[in-house]
Amino acid sequence: MAANGERTFIAIKPDGVQRGLVGEIIKRFEVKGFKLVGMRMIHASVDHLKQHYADLKDRPFFADLVSYMNSGPVVAMVWEGKNAVKTGRVMLGETDPAKSNPGTIRGDFCIDVGRNIIHGSDSVDSANQEIALWFKPEELVSYTSCAHSWIY
Repeated sequence: MAANGERTFIAIKPDGVQRGLVGEIIKRFEVKGFKLVGMRMIHASVDHLKQHYADLKDRPFFADLVSYMNSGPVVAMVWEGKNAVKTGRVMLGETDPAKSNPGTIRGDFCIDVGRNIIHGSDSVDSANQEIALWFKPEELVSYTSCAHSWIY
């Protein structure tokens, strides 16, 4: 994949969906210049969520996290662009919204760490694993955006 073709997994959590923030979040990634290559709305099963958060299985909040993520639909997305993982994390803000700067998604829309509306891959390896867990290869689209030459 080209240098500007890095992919990241972003999921709008049930509280973000319920609060009607899906469009605003998509807009921020589009305006930044990232390309949406996969998206689906899903009510993820407990087993699927346990797989997704397997690295946190020994943490005391694991059961509550899985329950919260299973409480409603999630919008799972794959975004593509230069430094998509790192830049996506910056756009999200800190996991704890109280530590997130204004202008970040969590800084603008969240108050409580337990309701921080969005997940983003924390590394390229994690992104690849998460994308494979949430999407089949044929569900991801490859295309050249007409804006590509204006961004890169």
